[in-house]
Amino acid sequence: MQHPARFQTLPAYAFPRLRSLLDVHAPGGDVIHMTIGDPRHAPPDFVLDEIAAHVGAFANYPPNDGTPVLRHSITAWLKRRYGVEVCAETQVLPLNGTREGLFNAAVALCPEEKNGQVPVVLTPNPFYQVYAVAALAMAAQPHYVPATAATGFLPDYTALPPEVLDRVAVAYICSPSNPQGAVADTEYWRSLLELAERHDFRVFADECYSEVYRGTPPPGAMEVAQKMGADPERLLIFHSLSKRSNLAGLRSGFVAGGKQTIAALKQLRNYAGAPLPVPLQAVAARAWADEAHVDASRARYVRKYEMADRIFANIPGCAAPQAGFFLWLPVEDGEAAALKLWQTTGVRVLPGAYLSRDTDAGNPGKKFIRVAMVADEDEVAEGLTQIRDCLFKE
Repeated sequence: MQHPARFQTLPAYAFPRLRSLLDVHAPGGDVIHMTIGDPRHAPPDFVLDEIAAHVGAFANYPPNDGTPVLRHSITAWLKRRYGVEVCAETQVLPLNGTREGLFNAAVALCPEEKNGQVPVVLTPNPFYQVYAVAALAMAAQPHYVPATAATGFLPDYTALPPEVLDRVAVAYICSPSNPQGAVADTEYWRSLLELAERHDFRVFADECYSEVYRGTPPPGAMEVAQKMGADPERLLIFHSLSKRSNLAGLRSGFVAGGKQTIAALKQLRNYAGAPLPVPLQAVAARAWADEAHVDASRARYVRKYEMADRIFANIPGCAAPQAGFFLWLPVEDGEAAALKLWQTTGVRVLPGAYLSRDTDAGNPGKKFIRVAMVADEDEVAEGLTQIRDCLFKE
C-alpha cells in the first residue's frame, strides 16, 4: 500500500535512533540519563487538589477554546511577565501540549502557495523536529538555517536572499533555543518582525523555555511586537507548563496572537482538535497564576548552571547556557562521543546531529552532544563529571 511521499525522507526520530546506537552495547557503569528534556523537579503541590476538586468534569467533553478561568489566567500571566495586553476571549487558545500547536498552526495558516510558488518554512538548524514535519505536511519547503556559534546560536534569517524570503510563509524561531540555550534579545525580535513585514510572512515564536534562565528574564516576541506597533497577525507565541512548572505529563500549553490568527486555529480545533480535559485545565490555570513554584525550580537550575561552569571551567565552548536546561557541548563527532561515553561510563547523551539536518554547508549538530540537566543536583554533578573526564580530559 502506498504511503505519502512527503514523509518518506524523514530520518529516524532522535530517540529511537539513539537506542539503535547505544542499546546494542552494554553500559560502562551505572546508567545516568541525560538525553531527554523531561524535567524531574517536583511538580507544584496543588496538582492533586485541583484534579480532585474538578474530578467530576472528566464525565464531560472539555470546551474547545479552553475554560474562561484558564484563558484569563494565561492572559494575566502574559501581563505580569511581559507587560502585554491580550484578549482572553479572542487572542489566546489553550493547547494540548505546544507540539500540537506548533504543528496545527502550520496546518491552519500556511498557504498552498506564496507569490505563485511553493511556500518556504524557515526553521533553525538544529531545531525541535515538529517544525520540519509541519512544513512537509503542508507540502511546503523547509529551509534549514544554521544556528551556530558564528550566529550566536540563533538563525540569521535576515541574511537570506530576497528570492527566498519572498517565498517564506512561516518562520519558526525558538528562544531560549533548544538545544543551545541562546536568547533572542530585543533587537533580534525587532529585526525579525520587520523582516516579516517586508516579506509578508508569519513568525511562530516557540518560547517554551522562557522561564528557565539565569540572570535577566529573556525578552518575549510579543513584548517587542506590541512596543513597536507590529501587526498582531504576524506573530504567534507558544508557551508551555512542561518546563516552567515541571508538568510535562500534563500536556498543557497555549498559543497567543492576533484575533484573526487565533480564530483560524480555533476553527481547525473545532474539526480536528483535542482539548485538554477540564480537571487538567484547572491545574493549568492554577499553575499560570502561581510563581512561587517556578522561582523555586529556577533556583535549582541556576545551581546546575553554576555546577556546570565549575566542572567545565577552562574547557573552551563548554560553559552553561544563558537559559534552558541543556548543555550543547563541542566534540569531534557527536555519535562517536555519545557511544564512547555510554560504553565507558553509562551516561546517555544525545548526538547533536540527531536534532539537525544535513545541508550543503554540512550538519551544524554533527560536532556536538546535547546534555539534559533535568535530574537532581547530585546526579547531574556525577553525570557532568563523567562527561568531562571521559571526553574532555587529555
